Amino acid sequence: MIRKDFLSAEDRQGLLALVRRPSGAHGPARRAHAIVLLDDGLSVPEVARIMYVDDDTVYQWHRLWTDGGSARLSEFGWKGSSPRLSVADEAALVDVLKSRLFTSTAEVIALVEERFGVTFSRSGMIKLLHRLGFGYRKPKALPRLPSVETQEAFVATYESLLNGLNARDQVVFCDAVHPEYQTRPAHGWIADGDPVAVSRTTGRQRLNLHGALNLETGACHIVEGEVVNAETTTALLSRLLTAYPEAGTVHVILDNARYHHAKVVRKWLEANGQRLNLIFLPPYAPNLNAIERLWAVLHKMVTHNKAHQSFDDFVAAVQTFFRETLPSQWHRIRDVVSDKFHIIDRDDFRVLA
Repeated sequence: MIRKDFLSAEDRQGLLALVRRPSGAHGPARRAHAIVLLDDGLSVPEVARIMYVDDDTVYQWHRLWTDGGSARLSEFGWKGSSPRLSVADEAALVDVLKSRLFTSTAEVIALVEERFGVTFSRSGMIKLLHRLGFGYRKPKALPRLPSVETQEAFVATYESLLNGLNARDQVVFCDAVHPEYQTRPAHGWIADGDPVAVSRTTGRQRLNLHGALNLETGACHIVEGEVVNAETTTALLSRLLTAYPEAGTVHVILDNARYHHAKVVRKWLEANGQRLNLIFLPPYAPNLNAIERLWAVLHKMVTHNKAHQSFDDFVAAVQTFFRETLPSQWHRIRDVVSDKFHIIDRDDFRVLA
């Protein structure tokens, strides 16, 4: 039995300060709390119940206090394992890890064992890699980008175009998209232990859409075809002329897909394209085509974590996006789908061979 009132006023004040400390090690504070409760006259079983430990643990904490005071309450007898690689070896390992991409922990374990003669468990290697500043993630997929100078030149041309527009001129961004009748699992906040799943659809059916987006109004004109080709290109350009009958010039910004340069398109333009000005993006520069961002919104709203019961339901969802969602929510979507172009410099990345 431990009798109450064994603490001096000074000792008790010090322990209470440790208990009430808003930060610091939790273990010493719990032990100090137990000592104060014992000093208040609570029995060992009562303190054990309050602290959610057994009686022996409370007796052990009291012995630590008796033997050495507050200093002993911070002793746990834990001995951290020494680093299994020297500082020089760790630096050499970092250099190797940065020189190539290791796709599994097992590869790194094998490398360390062969090169440094040290064997790690999988969990031990994961801890080491985290400590060295490495995480397990995918590399960014870079398109075959034009030079930074070429990208900047296009942006300058585009800004000059906007600044020189006549009052009735229109500017649209043109591209094709091929949404598939496939559920796309996407990240979201899920409770731990909640086995959330999304149903997969069957088949590889898809839509082939050729679109043109006006960033000023949010109007998006879509042509659907069995494939996207020169015929859908001329159909889309014709639709733009109909949609903007009073426009002096409709400036169409589009990529260098072969069907945009087809003979059929060139002949159609000679006969019908007096009010059209086709502006071609630099090759391999989807980051400069604003409509690409609209396709991302389409996928997020129609395919991400969505399981449509049939292909017809999927088609209806896509149509609803363009006919209802886009017009009604353009004031919000336009913050994402904008012409604030991001210039991508390959020199900012370590590009894998």
